[in-house]
Amino acid sequence: MVELGPLFFILAFFLGASSGSFACAAASRTEAGEKWWGLERSRCDCCGTALAPRDLVPVLSFLALRGRCRFCGARIPRSCLAAELACGALCAMFLWRFGASYSFIFSSASLPFLAFHTITDADTGYIYDSWAFAMAGAALLLRLAGGLPAVLDGAAGAAAGFAFIYAIIFLSRGRMGAGDAVLMLGIGAFTGLKLAAAALYIGFMAGGITALFLLAAKKVTRKSAVPLGPFLCAGCAAAMLFGGKLTEYFGFTVPWPWAV
Repeated sequence: MVELGPLFFILAFFLGASSGSFACAAASRTEAGEKWWGLERSRCDCCGTALAPRDLVPVLSFLALRGRCRFCGARIPRSCLAAELACGALCAMFLWRFGASYSFIFSSASLPFLAFHTITDADTGYIYDSWAFAMAGAALLLRLAGGLPAVLDGAAGAAAGFAFIYAIIFLSRGRMGAGDAVLMLGIGAFTGLKLAAAALYIGFMAGGITALFLLAAKKVTRKSAVPLGPFLCAGCAAAMLFGGKLTEYFGFTVPWPWAV
């Protein structure tokens, strides 16, 4: 693998941060029932003023503006900064893990979807089916570069992830939202069959541990609904980063594009 200098990781960070910024804006407008595509300009949620390019530089604009709108002084949601930082860090980690390869491009393409679902599920407890289906479609299209076996692996991962969550929904008599099953359709298409299992395991473990901490801190009760989507998305990112090495440690091989 070619050794990459610091500049490449800085560029990867801002590429990922841009994905997080886009996902945050798309999530905010989708939740409000507004268009986020086409010729729509980015605007302040409070005063409605169209933002200039200098207001939209990921991370740097937030810091320069001290977290407030340049026009009306309203606070910029910190969730946007968190999304930019998280996606930027993940993109840089993907570059560290996969180098300058198609695996890096493939894994980085998942970031706007993972950020979008994390934000909407955390904010409203809702997974938007259209974005989950778009995530699955994008993954399968990107898998065409790996040939039919790669596409079939993505389809198998999508089907297995959906079936697993849907089985829980059926057995729990609807106590878990159906959106989580559709989300796993998109996640499984990106990870493939073997890493879908890793994503599910990591997501459920992270969600369970977090719920225990929240219970201990009395932030939630046993009857409170804790969104699972953000943890499934975290499990997806972790599986893409470390799942291949983990499965290889136990004697299993992972298919394209994770066999790097």
